[in-house]
Amino acid sequence: MPLLKNITRRKKTDFFFRDIPPKASILEVGAGSGWVGAYFKKNGYPNYIGLDIEGTSDITGDIKDIGSLPFKPKQFDVIIALEVIEHVDLLKECRFFLKDGGLLMLATPLPAMDWACYVLEMIGFNQKRTSPHCNLTNIKNLPGFATEKYSIVGFIGQWGIYRKLK
Repeated sequence: MPLLKNITRRKKTDFFFRDIPPKASILEVGAGSGWVGAYFKKNGYPNYIGLDIEGTSDITGDIKDIGSLPFKPKQFDVIIALEVIEHVDLLKECRFFLKDGGLLMLATPLPAMDWACYVLEMIGFNQKRTSPHCNLTNIKNLPGFATEKYSIVGFIGQWGIYRKLK
């Protein structure tokens, strides 16, 4: 297990999940290892759904293929995509599935510091990337969203919470 994984997960839990109401409808895009889903299920969130293109998520599918997913427009109160937007531009799809006033939660490397993430991966401090970082994006301000909370983390990452505008 990479050295920073447990510390980072605890910090992400505090930053992102603390104020989500238990009855909120939550979609996680890029459910990966399942740690976010395990957190929500353990803590009594009955309306969590994990989506990933492969693996053991609740739903296997691609957020980019809106028509094939079993979701309705504006279905979710919260969409979480941690370490996903650097792989694929998903803002349009998140806006489609997110209720007006809903929250989008993103974590991604700072574009100028992706080289440092790569070095940390090579020496075993960070999880190795599962696909290329071909959509490195500065997420401080996102079109169609109001920035609720934004932080540069460690010098290499950025975390943000955004409210969907009507």
